[in-house]
Amino acid sequence: MASVTLSGVTKRFPGGVTAVHPTDLSISDGEFVVLVGPSGCGKSTTLRMVAGLEEISAGALEIDGRRVNDVPARDRDIAMVFQNYALYPHLSVAGNMAFPLERRRSHGSLLRALLSSGYRRRRRSESAAIAARVEAAAELLGIGALLGRWPRELSGGQRQRVAVGRALVREPKVFLFDEPLSNLDAKLRLEMRSELRALHRRLRATMLYVTHDQEEAMTLGDRLVVMKDGRVQQCGTPTHVYDRPSNRFVASFVGTPTMNFVTGRVERGSFVAPGFALPLPRDRWSRSLESLEGREWVLGLRPERLQVSATGRAPLASLEGVERYGDRMDLSLRAGPQRLIARVATDLAPPDADLVEGRELAFAAQPAGLHLFETGDPGQRLALVGER
Repeated sequence: MASVTLSGVTKRFPGGVTAVHPTDLSISDGEFVVLVGPSGCGKSTTLRMVAGLEEISAGALEIDGRRVNDVPARDRDIAMVFQNYALYPHLSVAGNMAFPLERRRSHGSLLRALLSSGYRRRRRSESAAIAARVEAAAELLGIGALLGRWPRELSGGQRQRVAVGRALVREPKVFLFDEPLSNLDAKLRLEMRSELRALHRRLRATMLYVTHDQEEAMTLGDRLVVMKDGRVQQCGTPTHVYDRPSNRFVASFVGTPTMNFVTGRVERGSFVAPGFALPLPRDRWSRSLESLEGREWVLGLRPERLQVSATGRAPLASLEGVERYGDRMDLSLRAGPQRLIARVATDLAPPDADLVEGRELAFAAQPAGLHLFETGDPGQRLALVGER
């Protein structure tokens, strides 16, 4: 396996459009890194530059310490898994998986091989080696019984396993995944996420993965690279990005349901906004609450950190709706002009008799779910105590 290093890597298209602004990123040998962000943020373009499918406008790209800006895709020793599987319909599962190895073998000089005395013997030996690698990869992915089938005879999940297997047999230095699960239904996505993560643990391979699904990113990646408008907004472990988002965009993008945002002021130890006042913990932020007074802030509240009660004290909010998910429920609350979402465990929620639209409920926030952001764009988060 190998490391991947991007130093100021930039992509500009004709007409002055910059799809990826100068990007610095280091991926360690054996690391699973996920590029995540909304459509058009530059994540797939970044992946395609690593793959050699897009020309790099500026900066340097290194794979295993070797600068590869001008190295053709076929010579970068990478393997890519696409969103649409890209299987050949006229080849069996075994044929699809063996194709990159057969193609690599055919690049040698046929005339030189024909003139050598051991040509046929070497061809038989190579074919046996390819078949062995295909069978080993198929067993690893649980598709050993499907090698004789055609792509049209496979389910979506099976086709995606074949596409992964085709990359696997090449034994590349780096695996690249471009939204490989987006065409699968919800159940299959969950299964394939688990299988990809288990595959990474077994192989300890270097993997760079692109997705717009933040839940997929959180469950797969050793590190997340959150992108917006061609720029990296934050890079860190899933836990760090979730608990300490760099700005309001990251805070809103990572987490389901999305973080609640309320604009208001800090006054006498509380956050005051139209509709409610919420006490703030004094020891959470790197600055004193007194120093935050006199200007507007945006308070971020994680929905799962909001506690709701039918009998508690102020602040109060009116219940507008309930969405039930079995073990949990999302409560839509209205506090003055502010709309808040609270995610609560079903066994900790108020009784059903109190979950009636229009009912006044008290809410409180756990300190770990509170964040303060600057107003304006990008809305940097105020540092916490002990944070550098």
